[in-house]
Amino acid sequence: MANSTWAANHTGQLDFILMGLFSQSKHPALLCVVVFVIFLMALSGNSILILLIYSDTHLHTPMYFFISQLSLIDMMYISVTAPKMLMDQIMGVSKISAPECGMQMFLYLTIGGSEYFLLAAMAYDRYVAICHPLHYSMFMNHKVWLLLVSGCWILGSVDGLMLTPITMTFPFCRSREIHHFFCEVPAVMKLSCSDTSLYETLMYLCCVLMLLIPVTVISSSYSFILLTIHRMNSAEARKKAFATCSSHMAVVILFCGAAVYTYMLPSSYHSPEKDMVVSAFYTILTPVLNPLIYSLRNKDVTEALKKVLNEVSVFQKSKIFLH
Repeated sequence: MANSTWAANHTGQLDFILMGLFSQSKHPALLCVVVFVIFLMALSGNSILILLIYSDTHLHTPMYFFISQLSLIDMMYISVTAPKMLMDQIMGVSKISAPECGMQMFLYLTIGGSEYFLLAAMAYDRYVAICHPLHYSMFMNHKVWLLLVSGCWILGSVDGLMLTPITMTFPFCRSREIHHFFCEVPAVMKLSCSDTSLYETLMYLCCVLMLLIPVTVISSSYSFILLTIHRMNSAEARKKAFATCSSHMAVVILFCGAAVYTYMLPSSYHSPEKDMVVSAFYTILTPVLNPLIYSLRNKDVTEALKKVLNEVSVFQKSKIFLH
């Protein structure tokens, strides 16, 4: 019996227990409702943004194509964590099997990695549009859009394919309680009874590389953009260029800042409560903020929304008139 228990603990076949975000709250029912509302807002906001971009021909440009991809990623990102967390709270269950944990880990790493590179692609697009407007159609044709987005997904999946199998093959012979609301690598690694220091160093280097490439592209692009904006003679052109770029920079700072905290700061800066708050911010709150940032601060998107609402209004009035 003792041998079978030891084997089960070391093969990782037992269920993990997700302590969850709600266990830290004095009012779990209220927090559950808030998370559910945010989840619905994220899905509806990003869905509307995608539909507007694909239905309005004026928005069939590289910039809006990348924004639609960002919205798709945000919908997937929040769907990896929030539904499981909400169902566990409603059903009173907090278990997750090892295969489910591995799949959740792989998906959020892949989606998160893809978002880093997509933000870099968006920065490059703005650089070409503002710094080389005459060559924009040549540098950013339809083929280039698809290549850049495909590259983002492929590079993002490298993170998931590298870290997930290694993390899940470590022996877990300590408590099966994950002090988190989903299977995030650092939280799962704390349960391992073997020396993980070498792996943690490799994970740190991997995350530095995954962040370094996009951040280098983004910072270089915006350095050239700011120089170009500064040289513009037209105040209106400067204002338009800065407004477009500031939205993107806000998203970059929100997302990359949380990633730096989670994967690059020493363990002395971390606690289970802090980690959950930061993770909740970039997996639950960021997906609902992105469509607001890109729609409220974007004249083209608001015009497209007004156009759709007017068409719906006319259609409803014609139906009432016919009846």
